[in-house]
Amino acid sequence: MAARVSIREADFDVAQEIAALRAGDAGVGAVCSFVGTVRDRSGGVSVSTMELEHYPGMTEKAIEAMIDEAHRRFDICGARVVHRVGLLQPGDQIVLVAVTSAHRGESFQACEFLMDYLKTQAPFWKKEQTPAGAQWVDARVSDDAALARWGITSQNR
Repeated sequence: MAARVSIREADFDVAQEIAALRAGDAGVGAVCSFVGTVRDRSGGVSVSTMELEHYPGMTEKAIEAMIDEAHRRFDICGARVVHRVGLLQPGDQIVLVAVTSAHRGESFQACEFLMDYLKTQAPFWKKEQTPAGAQWVDARVSDDAALARWGITSQNR
C-alpha cells in the first residue's frame, strides 16, 4: 500500500501516483484527481517564484487527519495527497489530490473536500516573489467559504 501523504521538494509523476493508489484494489471503479500548479500571476501582480515552507511531521499529521475525515464522510477506497515544498517556478506542479472509489460521485466529492480542506487547514506557508519584493500569501476569504460548504469553520482567524 502506498503512503497516503508525501511532502517533498522533487516533482511527481501523476500517472505513477495514481497507479500506486489503485494498485491491488479491484473494487476501484473511479479515480478523481486534482493537480495544482504555480501561477505566474496573483491578484493581478506578476509572480516569478513561489516558496513553500512547512513543519515536517506536523504537516503530514494534519493531512492524514484530513484523509481520515474524507473516509468518514465519503464511501472512498483510498486517497493520496502529494504536496511540494521549497522554491517553485510558474508552471511547476505544486499539489496532487487523488481519490479512488467504486463510483465517480464519491471520488469527485472527496477530492473537492480534500482540496478545500488542504487550502485552509494544512500548515503550509507560501511566499511569492513579485516585482515589489517577496510577499507572504494570506488566507483567502473564498477558500474559507469553500470549506464552509462542508460544515467546517476555518481555524485561520
